[in-house]
Amino acid sequence: MKIRAIVFGGTGMVGEGVLDVALRHPDVESLLVISRKPCNVKHEKLHEILHMDFFDYSSIEGRLKGFNSCFFCLGVTSVGKKEEEYHRLTYDLTMSAATVLAKLNPDMTFCYVSGTGTDSSEKGRVMWARVKGKTENHLMKLPFKAAYAFRPGFIKPIDGQKHAYGVSKVLGAAYPLLRALFPKYVCTLEDLGLAMIGAVSEGYSRQILENLDIAELARLGRVHERPS
Repeated sequence: MKIRAIVFGGTGMVGEGVLDVALRHPDVESLLVISRKPCNVKHEKLHEILHMDFFDYSSIEGRLKGFNSCFFCLGVTSVGKKEEEYHRLTYDLTMSAATVLAKLNPDMTFCYVSGTGTDSSEKGRVMWARVKGKTENHLMKLPFKAAYAFRPGFIKPIDGQKHAYGVSKVLGAAYPLLRALFPKYVCTLEDLGLAMIGAVSEGYSRQILENLDIAELARLGRVHERPS
């Protein structure tokens, strides 16, 4: 199938990397980036909407129809935030977009970037993990064709990324060692992008993908790309 995806978070580290992978992938036909500022990427597959209010899409709903996938890569740190603020910028913001997209594109596969340690019970002591867990749970109740939560831990950025965190660049050099010692807690951004594309094209046996699942689905995607 040809993928027509909406991308959120294209100016952040994860979104930039997923966008890079998607633009290079032969199964991706078109990408619509929704952001507050330009992503400064030029490509025949890429279109862009600058939109300021991520809690209200009424002014652009007509331009959000006809897509079969969404790569939702927006996220904020919980550091320095009280639960009410973090809930608004994580749960409320994500559900505002997802609810509209589910109404406009019922055949859509929604791929949400969550994180290792997310609390599906919504009852744990860690605030961010509870909020992320609530977000995952409620996304999966929306009337999408499918919804997946990707839970990366440390992410090795793609070489040459503009928006990669400094610590990610430094630790990225040691990724082979990290992968050997802590395979359950690390992945590459290349694998994350490929896994999202694979989830749309092929589906996956679980809706929640931990780091080992991300690596496996990315591997299958690479095999799928090889000529017979």
